[in-house]
Amino acid sequence: MDEPVLFEVDNQTAVITLNRPERRNAINRALLIKLYDAIERVTHDDGIRAAILTGNGRSFCSGLDLEAVLTENLLDPRGDGSDLPDLIQACKKPMIGAINGHAITGGFELALNCDFLIASEQASFADTHARVGIHPGWGMTQLLQQAVGRRRARQMSFTCAFIDAQKAYEWGLVNEVVPHERLLPRAKEIAAEICAVKQDMLAVVRELIDYRDQTTLKEAYAHERRGSLAFIKKHLAKP
Repeated sequence: MDEPVLFEVDNQTAVITLNRPERRNAINRALLIKLYDAIERVTHDDGIRAAILTGNGRSFCSGLDLEAVLTENLLDPRGDGSDLPDLIQACKKPMIGAINGHAITGGFELALNCDFLIASEQASFADTHARVGIHPGWGMTQLLQQAVGRRRARQMSFTCAFIDAQKAYEWGLVNEVVPHERLLPRAKEIAAEICAVKQDMLAVVRELIDYRDQTTLKEAYAHERRGSLAFIKKHLAKP
């Protein structure tokens, strides 16, 4: 039996590949366990500076495997209380979503938890929680409106309609759309650029960007300025 998640490291970049193509990479317990393990490996391995999350086959991820929902423990697959958003937030290394095909419902949420997305021209996105009658739980209602704006998020979530890669780009959901065969090479190019910067300052910049979600623009701006003054005094000010 093939591994439900593949993991490799290439030039300080981890490539995590969902690998249930026969089920459109639908989420079952085995996949979640391996995915959680992979994310934690990225978090704790000092030799990894960035990660790419992608899928094998025609889909990125089609969401929960409905055959597993009633028979497998998907809420706490490892029995340790871990949940996907918490694991990704604990990982301070940039994660690029390389969206190779359909990203649907829970699979769409998985993509939204990445730092940013690069899409194949064959990618598409849909929030079908309201159609299938499953409560969102990995950030759909918050992360989607953050990405595309509240009105467009409402349209997507209320209608459950798909948008294609080009519309996703126009709406600001994805950063780039590339030919399908260029998806992983382009994601690796971007990851290499990330790996080449000063990692201590990358962590600072990431924290400053994320801090904006916790407070007002005025306070976030002040927080950045306080850090800048402390940096100048420590590193640049003359004795």
